[in-house]
Amino acid sequence: MPELPEVETVRRGLQPVMEGAKILVAEARRPDLRFPFQPDFVARLQGQVVTGLGRRAKYLMADLASGDVLLMHLGMSGSFRVIKPDNEAAPGEFHYPRGKDSTHDHVLFRMSSGADIVFNDPRRFGYMKVIARKVLEDEPLLRDLGPEPLGNEFDAAMLARSCEGKTTSLKAALLDQRVVAGLGNIYVCEALHRSHLSPRRIAATLATKGRKSVGGSEPTDHAKRLVSAIHTVLNDAIKAGGSSLRDHRQTSGELGYFQHSFKVYDSEGETCKTPGCGGTIKRFTQNGRSTFWCAKCQK
Repeated sequence: MPELPEVETVRRGLQPVMEGAKILVAEARRPDLRFPFQPDFVARLQGQVVTGLGRRAKYLMADLASGDVLLMHLGMSGSFRVIKPDNEAAPGEFHYPRGKDSTHDHVLFRMSSGADIVFNDPRRFGYMKVIARKVLEDEPLLRDLGPEPLGNEFDAAMLARSCEGKTTSLKAALLDQRVVAGLGNIYVCEALHRSHLSPRRIAATLATKGRKSVGGSEPTDHAKRLVSAIHTVLNDAIKAGGSSLRDHRQTSGELGYFQHSFKVYDSEGETCKTPGCGGTIKRFTQNGRSTFWCAKCQK
């Protein structure tokens, strides 16, 4: 499933052709994706100007002049293509071209900017929903989400407070969208490796056990290293255009490069890339997902 860097890459690709442009035509070419389209889905979009395009966790959010918000989720295999009048997909300068499989083009937005924006989703786990901005905070899909990992409020102290007393594994805590929003399996594995923390470590060890400060326990050095690693790995992935495992594509129809920078993910049997370590990357199943780690340098 596309994670935060992939979704942010898509947002940045759509922004130049969506923001400030009117949706001249909206088409839903089937009755549903993961969930049925609302009966008034097309009517609430057609003719509306997109005043802003944001992101919350793994969701894209298009603000409309009407006061509605178009909420979009890529699901497992969803992707957007931007097609301009000269038939060249844009933007982005990446390496691998995307195959044109129009069979799974399920939603189209024709914009006054001159671009067609096409949502393609072979597995149909993605979804779109139009929500009134005034009730957005009550939306079940959004209301329990934790802080943005690249937001100003997310720091070691906040992460320590969220993990205080948790007996679950550190990896499970980081995948809990109520603790921090937008992280997924790839970047959690990478951040844990770069911070030299075991995915099996108890989450509560991010907070001190002693005297509590105002607002909760103090963050340990583990928490500080982890937050720094999360910031680094996410920013590096966004700069690289996300990762290109399985189905993720950028809006240009091309693939990201960050998979070439993986230090641990999908590297079972390889030598650990931590300088001076020399350990071997191993894989095990944790909460139903593959975890990649180095037992020698991740404690």
